Amino acid sequence: MLTSRKPSKQLRKAQTLKLGVTIRQRRKALKKTIQQVAEETGLTPGFISQVERGISAPSLSSMVAIAAALGTSVEQFLSVPEEFCEFVPADKRQTYSLGNAGRFYEKLGPGFAGSLMYPTMIHRPVGQVSENMCHPGEVFFHLLSGQVEYNLDGRVFIMSAGDSLHHDTSRPHHSTVIGDTESVELWVSSFPILGN
Repeated sequence: MLTSRKPSKQLRKAQTLKLGVTIRQRRKALKKTIQQVAEETGLTPGFISQVERGISAPSLSSMVAIAAALGTSVEQFLSVPEEFCEFVPADKRQTYSLGNAGRFYEKLGPGFAGSLMYPTMIHRPVGQVSENMCHPGEVFFHLLSGQVEYNLDGRVFIMSAGDSLHHDTSRPHHSTVIGDTESVELWVSSFPILGN
């Protein structure tokens, strides 16, 4: 699933279908119901079902929540190598997409055992709306370019390049890319450590 540039629409569709099958297989292997995964992630059963059927593609934060509920990692679901190196040159970043929403991700740090941060750069097209999220952890979001309307627990922030947010992710949140150019977003998230 690694690409050196923005994945084509056809490739994104194929990746979404493959991801859905992989999630369904993992859930069934753990003998969990869609309802159980929904309750553990804070997502709706309908959304989980759509993801498994390749109809909807989860955002990165939703994917992390699903992976945690299924006792695995995003990298394992996406077949993204988890080779550790403290230094990541700009031209060696791993990129991947989740679905056909036109967004793609750049992995900024490979992480390490016990890591508490997950740094990512997200590229989103104009009009792209994230799903409403609510999960344990915290996030730092810095907008590098474009404009974003960010809804945090009922408060709306209109963000321009250079603006930042840092909040507890147990508060409901979602965002929409507004304006006339794609957004480029730096996200540093923390997620609960998975138990054995």
